[in-house]
Amino acid sequence: MTLDALSGPPAPRVWPADEPLEPALAAARGAGWATVLLELEGVRSKAALMDRCERAFGLPGWFGRNWDALADCLTDLSWAGPAGGAGWLVAVTGWGGFARARARDAGVLLEVLEGAVEFWAESDAGPGFRVLLVEGRG
Repeated sequence: MTLDALSGPPAPRVWPADEPLEPALAAARGAGWATVLLELEGVRSKAALMDRCERAFGLPGWFGRNWDALADCLTDLSWAGPAGGAGWLVAVTGWGGFARARARDAGVLLEVLEGAVEFWAESDAGPGFRVLLVEGRG
């Protein structure tokens, strides 16, 4: 399931917990995609989630640390410069534990990620944008 993560229907996919994640990330990088590892292990607040998003994506200084700002950043990647020329592969690790501990925040985060995937899938000029939801550490 290495480069398969970059093809197929543009929707967040659940990555099998028993399948190593690094080969998929390496294959994506080899194909010219930027890879983002959003680690949610131990995240138990919205503030901590926004901290992790800010660091993982390298979000700009104007990032407002709220859902709308995150959605704006992921659908306008001009702040990222040439990063991710072919596309972005976002691997969200620790998804299961986060979703169980923070169901409401997980639901909103999933909506934001789905919105970014759909936005870039419908864009003729934009990069690809794919999301993998990894139960454990990956």
